[in-house]
Amino acid sequence: MTCAETITPSKRLLITISVMLATLMQVLDTTIVNVALPHMQGSLAATPDQVPWVLTSYLVSSAICMPLTGYFSDILGRKNYLLICMSGFIVASALCGAATTLPEIVCFRLMQGVFGAGLVPLSQAILADVYLPEERGKAMALWGMGVMVGPILGPTLGGYLTEVASWRWTFYINVPFGLFALFLAWQVVPKTPKKTRHMDWWGLLFLSVAIGATQFFLDRGNQDDWFSSMTITIAAVLAVAGAVAFGVHSTKPKQRMVFDISIFKDRNFTVSSILLAVFGLSLFGSMVIFPLMLENLMNYPVLTTGLVMAPRGVGSLLSTMLMGRLIKHFDPKVLVATGIVICLLGSLVTVHYNLEISPSWIVVPMFFQGFGLGMIFVPLSAVAFSTLPASSRAEGAGLYSLLRTLGSSIGISVVVTLFTRMTQADWNYLGGFINPYNPALQHYLQIMQTRYSLMPAMQPTEALFGNPVAFGILQAELSRQAQMTALVDTFAFINFSMLFMLPLVLLLKSTHKKSKVPASVPESGLE
Repeated sequence: MTCAETITPSKRLLITISVMLATLMQVLDTTIVNVALPHMQGSLAATPDQVPWVLTSYLVSSAICMPLTGYFSDILGRKNYLLICMSGFIVASALCGAATTLPEIVCFRLMQGVFGAGLVPLSQAILADVYLPEERGKAMALWGMGVMVGPILGPTLGGYLTEVASWRWTFYINVPFGLFALFLAWQVVPKTPKKTRHMDWWGLLFLSVAIGATQFFLDRGNQDDWFSSMTITIAAVLAVAGAVAFGVHSTKPKQRMVFDISIFKDRNFTVSSILLAVFGLSLFGSMVIFPLMLENLMNYPVLTTGLVMAPRGVGSLLSTMLMGRLIKHFDPKVLVATGIVICLLGSLVTVHYNLEISPSWIVVPMFFQGFGLGMIFVPLSAVAFSTLPASSRAEGAGLYSLLRTLGSSIGISVVVTLFTRMTQADWNYLGGFINPYNPALQHYLQIMQTRYSLMPAMQPTEALFGNPVAFGILQAELSRQAQMTALVDTFAFINFSMLFMLPLVLLLKSTHKKSKVPASVPESGLE
């Protein structure tokens, strides 16, 4: 008898609840922190280009540890490794909530990513084992819905917790739910036999150096003035050296490799992976800068920010459900292209944003962006694996998930760097208009004199250069306007990145007659 045949329906339900809670914790933590970033920035004394490290550190450590999931689940047993991951994730979440400095929370987020990397693939593998073959499709659909709930709940729940308690509760919330899930998993998840497993540790080391150095280069480059800093130069050299060493090492004949890079010979998989990386840039990059705009510049309460951003998740959920039906009747390549166009149409309005826009200017485009993103992700996954041999699909899934995570973390760094640089450039540009001979400035100062009673007997130019209060108000307004114009420039870059995806879609091979999502493609190559 198989494992699924020996499990009672009630026990199967408890197993489902425990692993779904573990999955939800992991995916929730990729978005729940976003709306709390402006609050963390003040509490941790971080700059706008430093606080996103809270996100990227989690994504990078998760990406590096994903290839280890299959290895540890074999040598420790799947249940034991699941319990270790859940325990470590809970402890790391509590430490993140208690952190008092930016270096502390970055270290604890790295720890959270290390333990969280295995939760999603382990949960999926366990569900596949405990359900009968005829019920497995329903179980995977339920699992997929749980994965989609995270991005929807994340901004809203994060906003609520930050509003009624503090940003620390975006991490503390994992503790009670995690302990409940841990207890359930300990009681009901079946054990699997341990196996002898070999791991390509040198390959993993080279890959880790390449990923870690690249992320450090992107995160710290702007702050340290790029190649004028010896530290950044060393990071760039290590990133290139690690990538080259991994490529050379992976071409040698071995019994076991971290990833078989020959999988990139498949055109559909390679093009889909590139599209996925750009997809991660547009999705996670905009999710970082939207809270900064809404809370720092438009003074939205954090709960309102979460609610305003929620329609993107709702749109993604609806389109993901719809794609399950449409993909049987349409070429996935056509659906991907349509999703890009819808997403782009929803994003075009962002280049017209200013400090006076109403919430409807954000809510409606957010929904269309989310709907388009959902249309991209599902068909893209189908076409990526449609031409791969069945023997390569598990490994391909791990590599595909890794590239998605890397695209997200690199996208965050690129977008934040661009925003910071454009803010500096726009500050200098707009600052050039502040002079006593600008009639528009004189008119603005007259309004300030009336509104703030700033020594009304003075002439406008005297109010500017002789009154520190007026000068401070003008300086604050210059900062807001410079950041707003920088955001518009950053949104334009995100739009161009999505536009860049359209020609790549043409390189995909048409797979309409056999375009079905593989029924049991593991999220991270768990074998």
